[in-house]
Amino acid sequence: MALNSPLQDDSIHQAPLEIVSKLLSENTNLTTQDHESIIVAIAPLLENNHPPPDLCEFFCKHCRERPRSMVVIEVFTPVVQRILKHNMDFGKCPRLRLFTQEYILALNELNAGMEVVKKFIHSMHGPTGQCPHPRVLPNLVAVCLAAIYSCYEEFINSRDNSPSLKEIRNGCQQQCDRKPNLPLRLLHTSPDLVSQEATLSESRLKSVIVTSNEIHVEVERNNTANQKMTANVGNDSEPNLIDCLMVSPTCSTMSIELSAQADRILGCYVEILKMLSDYDDWRPALASLLQPIPFPKEALAHEKFTKELKYVIQRFAEDPRQEVHSCLLSVRAGKDGWFQLYSPGGVACDDDGELFASMVRVCNNVHILMGSCYKTKKFLLSLAENKLGPCMLLALRGNQTMVEILCLMLEYNIIDNNDTQLQIISTLESTDVGKRMYEQLCDRQRELKELQRKGGPTRLTLPSKSTDADLARLLSSGSFGNLENLSLAFTNVTSACAEHLIKLPSLKQLNLWSTQFGDAGLRLLSEHLTMLQVLNLCETPVTDAGLLALSSMKSLCSLNMNSTKLSADTYEDLKAKLPNLKEVDVRYTEAW
Repeated sequence: MALNSPLQDDSIHQAPLEIVSKLLSENTNLTTQDHESIIVAIAPLLENNHPPPDLCEFFCKHCRERPRSMVVIEVFTPVVQRILKHNMDFGKCPRLRLFTQEYILALNELNAGMEVVKKFIHSMHGPTGQCPHPRVLPNLVAVCLAAIYSCYEEFINSRDNSPSLKEIRNGCQQQCDRKPNLPLRLLHTSPDLVSQEATLSESRLKSVIVTSNEIHVEVERNNTANQKMTANVGNDSEPNLIDCLMVSPTCSTMSIELSAQADRILGCYVEILKMLSDYDDWRPALASLLQPIPFPKEALAHEKFTKELKYVIQRFAEDPRQEVHSCLLSVRAGKDGWFQLYSPGGVACDDDGELFASMVRVCNNVHILMGSCYKTKKFLLSLAENKLGPCMLLALRGNQTMVEILCLMLEYNIIDNNDTQLQIISTLESTDVGKRMYEQLCDRQRELKELQRKGGPTRLTLPSKSTDADLARLLSSGSFGNLENLSLAFTNVTSACAEHLIKLPSLKQLNLWSTQFGDAGLRLLSEHLTMLQVLNLCETPVTDAGLLALSSMKSLCSLNMNSTKLSADTYEDLKAKLPNLKEVDVRYTEAW
């Protein structure tokens, strides 16, 4: 009757489902055959409607008890597909999420196992390069996160077993005379614990999901090692970093054991995360969803989990898109991200820093990741402060990315301590690639000293149509230590010339009118030319992404952003952060 009614209303189909749901809750002694008959009978009603909560419980039970039933494939598949495509918030209907979890686990119990799951994920994505359903990925990720959390729930509930915050900070390498691990109870809760868990579930979830500030991945050096290192270099010097790297932590690795069932569930859902990371169109959103590290700290202390998840992080690191690999960094300042977790000494590092080097390199070009950090010098300072030792060790082993990092630290004068500088130089000279790059650095430094030597003109204008190569050739021809005013207006220079402009120590006025100078170059200028007073960006392709970096140029008095992609919000932000700004041109922009 409901299917044949000409009336159009959600309740026409929903009411019969509610009736069936109520009858099932009142009749708990039905046979398996009865279960399947009922499911087949109500299947047409589920084509355009989500199952109510009690019916979801009934479906979950059937998936657990008869995962190989044909009903799971023939009836539940379109229901779950509809849930993943149209559900907006699992928080309002958690049993839909539980049903989806149990359905995927039932697929994994079939003979083909993960191959069936993989085909299901592919059917949700579709055959084209772009998934047409924007809700599928966030819903799948929500299901995966909830399932992974459930694997560690018993471990979390057992306070004696849950790793302390100190252990997480120490890379989970101290056991502190803990009691033996208790076996994990997963999903199938005993009746006497159901009410207790329901009461505490929300508070537990909030307390154990990792926020970035809970994870400090630096390995704490023990007192003996510290005394030994400081004795070698004196009280006023930094510890010998190479020696520090060679000191193994004097603590055993903590072991987290899961039951066989929990292990299967964990393996299934981590594999799904791997599958999701293989789709190019899903990878940016997936990286963004995983950037806050939305896993319990117990999972990060579990070697199997972090080892399997490394594939996903590697996929992010290999992606050339800034929106993807920038998600390896922390959500905001003061928080740790995947970059820290998988760096040497981090909670998840098990490969002597190979993934760390890959994250820094990003497609064999260290400057790409640095560009995504917006401030190259700031990024190098952070590495020098927190990860200099691991960088030096990897460079010592011939890692080209780390060799380039150390050379950049020397070139930008990141390291103040003379002993540390000498140690970096020794590290570079210990390998062929390091020796070659250090020699190239020395050549550049000699050219830089010649360029910055006092003398030469105070004003310089390049002819129109000059290129980056022309500018580089001109600046290499003599001394420009006195150059204060440089006009590149109506030339063909691009952001690539910024690396030459930042070497002009006295530059106060720079005219880039009608050039192809963009955001990347602007970020580099704002980092190094902090004494610049006049800047003309009229008719350049700069956007808010680069213009925001100008807030660090506190000496700016005159700024021309005429005919750029400046927004009103960015303009207000710049006015608030540049106290000396007196002349501003924002004509033909959104801020005009």
